[in-house]
Amino acid sequence: MRSNEANVLLRGGPLRHLPEQERTRCVSDPTAPVKVMRSNRYDHFEPSTETVLVEGQELLAFDWSGSTYVTG
Repeated sequence: MRSNEANVLLRGGPLRHLPEQERTRCVSDPTAPVKVMRSNRYDHFEPSTETVLVEGQELLAFDWSGSTYVTG
């Protein structure tokens, strides 16, 4: 796999804030949670034991686990 090739799929959470094209991404450590900045909050995704097939490529599935808000 090339270093910038998607290896995970983020699923669940507030879909209106994370477009489909941003749900597949490349992460350096697929065992660590992923935090995505969206407007005034972070959406958190935890790795699962599942994989999903996206456009012929097998990706690790990360499930939404909640949000934290940025105050300021």
